[in-house]
Amino acid sequence: MAGCFITFEGGEGAGKSTQIGRLKNRLIQLDQPVLVTREPGGSPYAEEIRAFILGGRAKHLGPFAEALLFAAARIDHLDTTIVPALESGTHVLCDRFADSTRAYQGSVGNIDTTLIDQLEKVTLRGVKPDLTFILDLPAEVGIARAGARQAGKGEGADRFEEEDITFHQSLRQAYLAIARAEPKRCVVIDADREPDAVETAIWAAVRDRLPQIAQDAMRPLDVA
Repeated sequence: MAGCFITFEGGEGAGKSTQIGRLKNRLIQLDQPVLVTREPGGSPYAEEIRAFILGGRAKHLGPFAEALLFAAARIDHLDTTIVPALESGTHVLCDRFADSTRAYQGSVGNIDTTLIDQLEKVTLRGVKPDLTFILDLPAEVGIARAGARQAGKGEGADRFEEEDITFHQSLRQAYLAIARAEPKRCVVIDADREPDAVETAIWAAVRDRLPQIAQDAMRPLDVA
């Protein structure tokens, strides 16, 4: 049986990494094979492109050039990491995927939807997530969280974190629009709560949408 492909989307500071780690732990407790990856990145060449984009070196080229770079990274990520894992029966949890390009460069960057559709068709070649979680919270809360995280690590803001609040508010609306357009794939999770509550909501959605990977879900699990 092929693995399930689950992606996590949302604005800065939404808690994607935390919740991916928690879902990974739950699946491991159920003896389910699982791989965690991220975008941009997830493969050697894609990680090089990640450093280039998030370092701000492509910003002056504009949203379309950034979208092309994300697509190039995504192709290598799919070929090298995601598809082989899924074909081997491993479930893949990915921190961002094609919806991020649609939201950041498409909606906020004003790239025509038809062009984004064509780019996805060439890049994804039929690979789509089985389930996408959109972690939703007010942009102001997310930026505050991201800033606290950066301060704790002694890091500065990346290419997108440093954008103004209007950018991040538009980004939130873009993600909600994606969820409305594809309700069978996307689940919006209120991320403006304690991590335990967010985790519980995510696991309930996994059990409902993908019962095949939560086959032992009735057995009590420890909350990470």
